[in-house]
Amino acid sequence: MDKPGEPVSLPPRMRPSLIALALFTGFAAAAEKPATDAKPQAPKESPEKTDKPAEPVTREGSVTIDGKKIDYEVTTAKLVLEKDDGAPRASIFHVSYLKKNSGDLSQRPVVFAFNGGPGSSAVWLHLGTLGPKRVDLPGDGTQAPVPPVRLVPNEFSILDVADLVFVDPVSTGYSRVEKEGKREEFHGVEGDVDSLADFIRRWVTEHGRWGSPKYLLGESYGGIRVAGLSAELQSRYGMSLNGVVLLSSLLDFRTLSPSQGNDLAYQVFLPTYTAVAHFHGKLAGDRDALVEAAREFADGDYTVALHAGSSLTPERRQAIAKRYSELTSLPVEMILESNLRIDPTRFRGELLRKEGKVLGRFDARVAWPTTDPSSDYPSYDPSFSLALGAYSTAMLSYLGSDLGWKEDSPYEILTGKVQPWKMGNGNGYVNMSSRLATAMRDNPHLRVLVMGGHADLATPPDGIAYSLSHLLDLPEANRKNLVFTSYEAGHMFYLNPPDLAKGRKDLVDFIGGGN
Repeated sequence: MDKPGEPVSLPPRMRPSLIALALFTGFAAAAEKPATDAKPQAPKESPEKTDKPAEPVTREGSVTIDGKKIDYEVTTAKLVLEKDDGAPRASIFHVSYLKKNSGDLSQRPVVFAFNGGPGSSAVWLHLGTLGPKRVDLPGDGTQAPVPPVRLVPNEFSILDVADLVFVDPVSTGYSRVEKEGKREEFHGVEGDVDSLADFIRRWVTEHGRWGSPKYLLGESYGGIRVAGLSAELQSRYGMSLNGVVLLSSLLDFRTLSPSQGNDLAYQVFLPTYTAVAHFHGKLAGDRDALVEAAREFADGDYTVALHAGSSLTPERRQAIAKRYSELTSLPVEMILESNLRIDPTRFRGELLRKEGKVLGRFDARVAWPTTDPSSDYPSYDPSFSLALGAYSTAMLSYLGSDLGWKEDSPYEILTGKVQPWKMGNGNGYVNMSSRLATAMRDNPHLRVLVMGGHADLATPPDGIAYSLSHLLDLPEANRKNLVFTSYEAGHMFYLNPPDLAKGRKDLVDFIGGGN
């Protein structure tokens, strides 16, 4: 069902929960229990119809990166997507950073950055890691900042090596459905890819960048988005890309959707459980060796046991539970009671239960007091709580005070207005793996960088690794174009200063290696 042109879909029970993924891009709420973490509600009213978008606003700035002063122009604007007859369909809000005096544009890369949700603006990548300004969070990114938060120059920006375009999909940020458009044209896997491919084509044309190296970077659900865009841009517009970056991403929703009949997610989450348990002092020894042991167990004896289902013998069940406990520190009795299947929400509530704490979903390094000690499942995500207000405040201040963009309608940092999100037709899970494989097959120079955090309980790194290892129609020679790198923190690993620095280095090396 994941071939180009075929429908992609998700079981109906999973669709209402998608917006919870949103934080910073997240979206894997499909892997959570329905009663957990609060979810923004989709509005019942009709989408806002906007007037003619305001004129672009351009400002100048500078930032010191790697010891060098980088002068740039930043333009805040809306690009109107049109029907064949010229009628406006939607306006796409975006912020573009172009290095001044960059010389030959055919040698200057441009990166289009997307967050996830669906329902998230691009604020997290913009003010978290890539742009010339970043939110100033205390310590290692696990403590809430004292409000109001401040923006500081981002010495870890990649603006020295590439121009940057931060894009808000329709109904997020200040992007809106226009008078001749309809919500359902944009609020779905296929409509989203179609509209954003049109945006990229238009932006590249209007800025004279067809000859420049081009990269897509997607965080969280943004991985689904840029995988689809890689194939769409190539097949529809003849735009071959130099690289795709999958940051804390996924390609196949099966890897995030533990349920009766789908045991894959239980397998791919296990190595992350081990890494998190080690971080919180529940396991002793070398972290990487323990994670590798968990991975071998998950791919071997654990998979066989799950596949056996009810036919598994009591002796074998006991042995599997014991080994699972050794790799996670969870009680053997609880593992047996859960039929050897521990979903990520239960893990978040269980690991530090005795300490009266729950773990963050987006960053399991974050451990805050539980609000309901009697529940097996946490009622909130502390890693969501510490970041949402900080980034919302920072973005609104930056847009108005620094960039000079004024608009009466609210800036939708994270919205339910994209719901219901159409996953496609049929009974399958969304899986964009084959589209990425097709793009890589037809463009053997297309490279893919996969970035994942050890403490990510929203999109565990082993999930996307599984998807990429199962690109069975990808020519063997193209596999050398897949690059993997890992980080200590979670979904937004760049909140941790050492990971922020490492992320910059990995991106600079990746972009430099493809030009």
